[in-house]
Amino acid sequence: MSSCRSNAPPIRPVDIISALGSSRITFSVLIGCALVHGANWLTNGGDPQRTNWQRDETTLSKDNVGNLQILWKANLDNVPRQMHSLFPPLIVDGVQTSAGVKQIALVAGVSDNLYAIDAATGTTVWKKHFEYPPPARNGGATDPLCPGGQTATPVIGPANASGARTVYALAGNGELHSLNLADGEEAAPPIPFGYPNGKAYALNLSDDVIFTSTSQGCAGNPNQMWAINLRDPNKKVMVFNPKSGGLWGREGVAIDSSGVAWAPTGDGVYDLANQRYGNGLIGAKVVGNELQLKDWYEPTNWAWMQKRDLDMQVTPAIFNYKGRELMVTGSKECRVYLLDTKSAGGANHQTPLVRTPLLCNEETNFASAGIWGSMATWEDSKGTRWVLTPFWGPVHPDFKAAVSYGPVRHGAVVAFKVEEKNGKLQLTPAWMSRDMDQAEPPAIANGVVYAYGSGENTAQAYPDRGLNDSSPLRIKASGHAVLYALDAETGKELYSSGDQITSFVHFGGLTVANGHVYLGTYDSTLYCFGLAGK
Repeated sequence: MSSCRSNAPPIRPVDIISALGSSRITFSVLIGCALVHGANWLTNGGDPQRTNWQRDETTLSKDNVGNLQILWKANLDNVPRQMHSLFPPLIVDGVQTSAGVKQIALVAGVSDNLYAIDAATGTTVWKKHFEYPPPARNGGATDPLCPGGQTATPVIGPANASGARTVYALAGNGELHSLNLADGEEAAPPIPFGYPNGKAYALNLSDDVIFTSTSQGCAGNPNQMWAINLRDPNKKVMVFNPKSGGLWGREGVAIDSSGVAWAPTGDGVYDLANQRYGNGLIGAKVVGNELQLKDWYEPTNWAWMQKRDLDMQVTPAIFNYKGRELMVTGSKECRVYLLDTKSAGGANHQTPLVRTPLLCNEETNFASAGIWGSMATWEDSKGTRWVLTPFWGPVHPDFKAAVSYGPVRHGAVVAFKVEEKNGKLQLTPAWMSRDMDQAEPPAIANGVVYAYGSGENTAQAYPDRGLNDSSPLRIKASGHAVLYALDAETGKELYSSGDQITSFVHFGGLTVANGHVYLGTYDSTLYCFGLAGK
């Protein structure tokens, strides 16, 4: 455990800059802080089930979260590519480094960079840059869909007998690296795992098998689920291709208790005779040395959704409820689906446990409305199971929650209670948050929901350009992100960062651990919010 000592001299930016020598990394708003031992965040979404629930938070609470402030911000030398920059940090406490035991925030940057940041001060412990000859890439010079580089959030493996951990990171050339978390050194030779510049999504790890998914056909990369068994001496790359437009759930795949990895399949058609599973959700599992399809779900209106580009592209969240393992996912159409992992769509693969009415997207906007990214779920002290979803754009005029906080024009977070009535499960809308500028997937910790409006301009169609999307146009038209803390049971706003964050976020995400809330922005700044002296 790291802590501030009352007799220690104050940390000054000049001291840090001197210690860093020629590093291009600069830091500001540096505050020494005590760190509570215990809470880790080892993968995007916090766990293999992608619940975005930090179960071990004890420092931040409803009573004190209103006092959040920026403890530090690290201005990293990662160069953005198209709209992409930093990915959600991973947190490990008690890491034995050459400079002592530290809590590490591991941050991936799209330009093939990894940064291990000291969570107490915001200084860099080590940096790794993946070098390789520039591969061919797909897409136009300003196309936001195919940025190239490292696009998958890494994953951190379990501690070995000595307490050391391995970081698994997928470089932009498709090689899977194994690094020592303590110093960034390669722990094993890189393994070929994907296509160069292939746009892989967040890595997930279960039973020594690493999963990812790919989309948009970047650099000719197939849109499919990928897996590799780290115990396999041959390191065979296993894939399942649903023949769809892309598996682009923000957090990659979610893994259930039986080892089935679930991912949305994006645009495409559902044609069972030809094994095409577009616009749905697939579940695949490693069996022997093959990745085999185990189950799938297809909305009954998939064809209508496909024609309007309202695809399923939301990483599900998996949880237990009264002895059953369930999952929730969503779509750009702006519905939430509750499914059973043992039979995702029933006998016909098209019957969910619950399909909500439209939450938003009355105008069927394919780019700036609907549910995007991932879900979240948690259970309170009374045993109530909650499900949360973000959405973009105005709320649907027919959707009502028991509690709401004014008009919603740009996006919001909605909380549902999972309930059983008359033998049937239902999702009961409990609250809808205040208006947020493009609301993004939330995280939950100790009775507090952390959410943010990305401030991103999400337009993808133009009167004079049609569908010729442009990163420079969108970057110029984007604003800045705003972090919010909400009462998890009522949705009441407890904190807002206002104008403190100065850039927007594209396909990033929140991390919460040990009294800190982290968010990386387009200008390659990692923000750390917390309580003074904590």
